[in-house]
Amino acid sequence: MALVGIPVPAALKRKRRREALRTFAFLSPWLIGFSVFFAYPLISTVYFSFMKYDGFSAPTFNGLQNWSYVFNDYPSFWQGLRNTLWLVVVMVTLRVAFGLGIGLLITKVKTGAGIFRTLFYLPYLAPPVAATIAFAFLLNPGTGPVNAFLGDLGLPTPGWFNDPDWSKPALTMLAMWGIGDLMVIFMAALLDVPREQYEAAELDGAGPWQKFRFVTMPNISPIVLFAVVTGVIQTMQYYTQAIVAGKVASGVIGGSGQQFEPGYPNGSTWTLPQMVYNLGFQRFDTGSACVIALILFVISMAFTSLLLRRKSGLLASED
Repeated sequence: MALVGIPVPAALKRKRRREALRTFAFLSPWLIGFSVFFAYPLISTVYFSFMKYDGFSAPTFNGLQNWSYVFNDYPSFWQGLRNTLWLVVVMVTLRVAFGLGIGLLITKVKTGAGIFRTLFYLPYLAPPVAATIAFAFLLNPGTGPVNAFLGDLGLPTPGWFNDPDWSKPALTMLAMWGIGDLMVIFMAALLDVPREQYEAAELDGAGPWQKFRFVTMPNISPIVLFAVVTGVIQTMQYYTQAIVAGKVASGVIGGSGQQFEPGYPNGSTWTLPQMVYNLGFQRFDTGSACVIALILFVISMAFTSLLLRRKSGLLASED
């Protein structure tokens, strides 16, 4: 550290300059990626949210009109927001719980674990559109094998994707079917838990629940947090499965001239990403689409910050 009043030698200045340039050179790939793929799109989204812009003519400033339109006049905005939050809370919770449960089950299997891993992971590799179409036909209320099986057992036969009360649970079932990604992550975390801790817990008389609560969960809690945060972000962008399921269930699979009501049935699968597409690419209202995109960003950041703060609070209480 240079002393006050003593000039820094020119050689030392050049050395510090070279170190700074070297540091920026190593950081440049991240800085370029952050600027091009995050900072610039975010700034542009904020800018266009205050503009009247259709993608063809020059944007003109219109103040808070886009925001007022989205919150007050855009049809089904609040319904879409409720649907998206429902999917975030229910779908992410069940996916994490189901993925952890399958991971625990397979780590306990003595023979054939590789076969079970493959069987549970394969659905994750299915393309989302193909998987959704297959599920829509399996859950067809009239001809689907699922309802035929339930009818043979004398159980109620839901309308699934054709029933507003069952469409979101059906999408959740589809998401849980493709649980292979979380299963692999949780299996790796579970196998990394030190065996000595389980042995010590057994010597203290701990049962299966006590070992899971006081040994397994503290060791895999960072992985659980990672799964929840990434699940929230992915579900906030939920678009493909919802739009494809609605089209198949309503009979609109393809072809020109066919009319389709987004969010079929009765807006129960209407989500915020569908609003962005509807406003930006169907109505050419780029400003209002940017408002929805910013709402998605703020909600995702709020969920992530809440989860991280809760995790930090738990670690502080343990210390």
